[in-house]
Amino acid sequence: MKRIALTAQVREKAGKGVARSLRRDAQVPAVLYSHGKSTPIAMVNKDVAKILNSEGGEHALINLTLTGGKGAGEKLALIKDYTVDPISGKLMHLDLMEVAMNEKVKLQVAVHISGTAIGVKEGGIFQYGQRNLEIECLPANIPDFIDVNISHLKVNESLHVKDITAPEGVKILTEGDNTVATIQPPMSEAKLEAMLTAVPAAVTEGGEPELVKKPAKEGEVAAKGKEGAKEAAPKAGAPKAAAAAPKAAPKK
Repeated sequence: MKRIALTAQVREKAGKGVARSLRRDAQVPAVLYSHGKSTPIAMVNKDVAKILNSEGGEHALINLTLTGGKGAGEKLALIKDYTVDPISGKLMHLDLMEVAMNEKVKLQVAVHISGTAIGVKEGGIFQYGQRNLEIECLPANIPDFIDVNISHLKVNESLHVKDITAPEGVKILTEGDNTVATIQPPMSEAKLEAMLTAVPAAVTEGGEPELVKKPAKEGEVAAKGKEGAKEAAPKAGAPKAAAAAPKAAPKK
């Protein structure tokens, strides 16, 4: 397991405004978690991005030097999580977890598929399953990835998590019955041709497309309501309904 040295500045203030200011200064807001406590920090964006873009960098042990403020000193940490802007791809936030060399940690590592399956050579189709595995081990034993060889797989055969031999000192926690790789049978020419020549169902003869009415705007609804009220009201000059029955004629 590689070790990388990084420096971070302890932040006294937090919040969205502070985070935006840090990003403008080419820094990334981060938090260091340690036994239920959290310390807001700031790191140089390009240094962190370089780690994340390297092979196994997400699981690298970081010799973190904290400067300024309470909590300054040397720490050993792992990257716990990070957030990237979906549009610009810029790193937005980083979570670090302080670790000790004699304490086991749980984390996700990638599955790397190696070899060419027998079934693929025979025309079968490789299908990926579980792409990451949850493991538990000491920080010194964290692998960059777990290699899985599928050379022996034939058509209609699968490889499951329980079939994987974990590296020394590593325990795989992912459910053993989860599929890692499968070799599907090749698609027949008849089925492929049927898919390529399929014609969408024809519209019923003589049928017309249903018109979708646009919802009336708030002002239009109010206007229409007033017009309806006018239509319902009696026109000027129209005889009013009798208010009461006529009185009886006086007796002679």
